[in-house]
Amino acid sequence: MASALKAYIANKIFTGENWISGHAIITEGGKIKELVPVGSLPSSIATDVFDNCMLAPAFIDLQIYGASGKLLAVYPETDSLVKLNAYGRKAGTAYCMPTVATNTIDVFYKCIDAIRDYWNGNGKGILGLHIEGPWINPAKRGAHIESLIHSPSLKEVDELLSYGKGVIKIITLAPEQCDKEIIDRILSDNIIISAGHSNATYEQAKTGFANGITAVTHLYNAMSPLQHRQPGLTGATLDDASVMASIIPDGHHVSYAAISIAKKVMGKRLFAITDGVTETIDGFYPHQLAGDKYEASGILSGSALTMEKALKNLVEYVGIELSEALRMCSLYPAQVIKMDRIMGRIAPGYNADIVVVDNGLSITSTNYSESE
Repeated sequence: MASALKAYIANKIFTGENWISGHAIITEGGKIKELVPVGSLPSSIATDVFDNCMLAPAFIDLQIYGASGKLLAVYPETDSLVKLNAYGRKAGTAYCMPTVATNTIDVFYKCIDAIRDYWNGNGKGILGLHIEGPWINPAKRGAHIESLIHSPSLKEVDELLSYGKGVIKIITLAPEQCDKEIIDRILSDNIIISAGHSNATYEQAKTGFANGITAVTHLYNAMSPLQHRQPGLTGATLDDASVMASIIPDGHHVSYAAISIAKKVMGKRLFAITDGVTETIDGFYPHQLAGDKYEASGILSGSALTMEKALKNLVEYVGIELSEALRMCSLYPAQVIKMDRIMGRIAPGYNADIVVVDNGLSITSTNYSESE
């Protein structure tokens, strides 16, 4: 039996490339079928109309640790992923990458198991696992647990990747702590390597990029800074022509002026993440809400952002034009994980993941492809 057609109409549509008006989005079976002029839309198609609103691609968050009181590292179980998915979707995030900071191998394995169980139960919206550490530099550990940080052996890497094959999608590591043999082994499983929690020199960072590192984790935070004689990882990221970098636009991790500077230099290479955590008193990271951010033992440890709030901050406080801010929350993350042929745009053949945004940049309604 053919899937039912559904149409969506608003004052304007952001396709991921440009703005159009006077058109409807027609979806079928969880995919975008076509965009047609409103006047030619058949009356037989069920239609949702959103006045004084815009339609845009749903958001993608590539770094978030938990939600609703269930940090994945503390509760490595499917219910944590159910809550994480629901939390993100309320704020326009169709897909997220659950993240686990430096931890024991047992916790990593349990998180891998949880995601497999979630997928086997037909769970949606979870893209895989982002492992942040422990192969990082203790000098730039931030809130990470120093006693667990180390440079990996090839045997350790091979065992973790073999256990997590198909689940681990991103690994954040310090390029100066991992030799090319390690990098090559990770890349052989088509895992995205992101440089972060690193004290790399400019030269070490550029070598890492040349060896296949394609992303950088939370630009400015927990990395060697840009100095006029030692440009560091920050300078190498700004200077590279292709590497992409995430940034946390909450006003605490990075000043809005610093985001503006990075955006002017990097353009399409800069994208937003929430770095979102949730309150917990258990595990290695006892995140406690402190205003509108989280701290662990008095150290900034995560944000209270949603992608909806990230979008607002990028527009209202950084001064980024709305279309570009939307790309930073959708298209560019899709490009990082090489899924921009089905996500991050409103175009025929793409997943029907759509957010309805009002003039105040709040999410008023959503449609996600799996719910059709």
